Amino acid sequence: MSEKPLSRKSFVLIGASAAAAAATPNAADAAAPLEVAAAPAKRGAKAPPHQQPIHALGQRPEAYAYFTEPEAVFMEAAVERLIPTDHHGPGGKEAGCAYYIDQQLAGRYGQGQTMYRHGPWGTALPTQGYQLRYTPAEVYRLGIAATNAYTNKVYRKVFNALDGAHQDTVLTALQMGTIGFDDPPPKVFFGMLLGDTVQGFFADPMYGGNRDKVGWKTIGFPGVGAVYVGLVEQHNKPYVVEPQGIADEMQHSMAFHCGTPVQHVQTRVAARSLAKDEA
Repeated sequence: MSEKPLSRKSFVLIGASAAAAAATPNAADAAAPLEVAAAPAKRGAKAPPHQQPIHALGQRPEAYAYFTEPEAVFMEAAVERLIPTDHHGPGGKEAGCAYYIDQQLAGRYGQGQTMYRHGPWGTALPTQGYQLRYTPAEVYRLGIAATNAYTNKVYRKVFNALDGAHQDTVLTALQMGTIGFDDPPPKVFFGMLLGDTVQGFFADPMYGGNRDKVGWKTIGFPGVGAVYVGLVEQHNKPYVVEPQGIADEMQHSMAFHCGTPVQHVQTRVAARSLAKDEA
């Protein structure tokens, strides 16, 4: 019996689901944050910093820090073809993968601050890893420009102006290294683009991607394990929770006990037990 080939998104989701299943605890529902009565605020007074909402990058007003406008629209088109919107849910564009990559390229990763970059430069063996003189930010800038030059030559359009089928053809050529340029190496550019897109789809929303936790919701991943520390001993119960990220945990941790800020998970749990005993 013949089987239908997996779609790109299904392939990504299967791999992510396997990793999430190995890391998911067995518990019933999310622990409620410690509730402690606070003094009434003065009318019009601004909430102190520990009581103000903490938002992930994907929930804040966004502005690209590294990509130019033409580069940004290229990236939004590319990530949507790599992880397309389908019956599973939103794709790479709506999840903010392009914005996630932009934020990474504007920082230490993009500048290659954790890479060895002193040469000698040459053709890399499969066991040698990254061997280019370019930083990741430079690979993206050069790769986007070279790809747009190629599509302009072949199709008389930049990449993001192509239809989906032609965009897939171009991405496949990048993946196979058969596109009409070699600087930067197309396979290196594509590998970086694909890997960073997957990271943006599943990383904590604090870093700008995985908007509304769409990646986590798609595979049933609960997010930050520390949020559910109060449930680890509840065995053999359905584990149905709303995913929680780093920003959620930071918000939950800003609780008070006897007027003193309780900022750490373990301390917060102890304070919750103490408050129950005192009640």
